[in-house]
Amino acid sequence: DVQLVESGGGSVQAGGSLRLYCTASGYSSLCMGWFRQAPGKEREGVAAIRSDGMTNHADSVKGRFTISLDKAKNTLYLQMYSLKAVDSAKYYCAADLRWSKWIRCTAGLADDFGYWGQGTQVTV
Repeated sequence: DVQLVESGGGSVQAGGSLRLYCTASGYSSLCMGWFRQAPGKEREGVAAIRSDGMTNHADSVKGRFTISLDKAKNTLYLQMYSLKAVDSAKYYCAADLRWSKWIRCTAGLADDFGYWGQGTQVTV
């Protein structure tokens, strides 16, 4: 099993920055990602990272957000710059242990992850 705990969310003015953290415990994940969901909207993929470091970011956040993984600390990060009102949402960390997910981890931002955190709120 994998347990995920997000932190780092908060309120920030437009144009500001935040860094989200996701602390993982349990087995090492092969694919991890950040997703977000605003009230009344579907959950959308923000970014994903494979265990070998390959990443993918949604077009809406490219150039503003960066996903990274510190394996030694078992911590997933999402650095967010130039935040906009449309970025306001609850952000969730996700992880998966399957090699089948690793293969397509960064090919798209599908939300078929096996493990999810409780989320952290970002308000811009």
